[in-house]
Amino acid sequence: MEDKYLDNLDVADFTQEDDETLLNRYLTFNIGDEVYGFEIMYVTEIIGMQKITKVPNIAEYIKGIINLRGIIYPVVAIRKRFGIEEIPYTEKTCIILVRVRNMGVGLVVDNVAEVMRIEPINIFPPPQTYKGSKSKYISSIAKLDNEVKILLDLEKLLFEDSSNLPENN
Repeated sequence: MEDKYLDNLDVADFTQEDDETLLNRYLTFNIGDEVYGFEIMYVTEIIGMQKITKVPNIAEYIKGIINLRGIIYPVVAIRKRFGIEEIPYTEKTCIILVRVRNMGVGLVVDNVAEVMRIEPINIFPPPQTYKGSKSKYISSIAKLDNEVKILLDLEKLLFEDSSNLPENN
């Protein structure tokens, strides 16, 4: 993937930033027409698509593993995790590397949208209709002007029902 899609994002080096700088900041991305996001503190890097090595006997939403600078990362297809039909990758498809529970994981998304500040006053619990099994990964809803962003709970997204997630080496 060319860097031109990531140039406008302020995602250079999250490990160097302090907690106050990361406070209320979210990385948003698209899956189809919907905009999702999660706290920026989880993000370590955004990379273009890589060769993904398939691993037998793992959950179907785990595409496989990648080797990035000598570190093995399991790669989760967010579309598949949400039960949404997969589509062919484009030049905007990318992998968001996150660190959750001291483990690095790659998330395949249609495209990264932006890094944005969302104040707590604009974050609301999901409506009762969002409590079904397909929406169990939603932590909250952000309302910004006339737009809605679906904020995810990465702990649930990555580790609920995922006892066979490969370990990092």
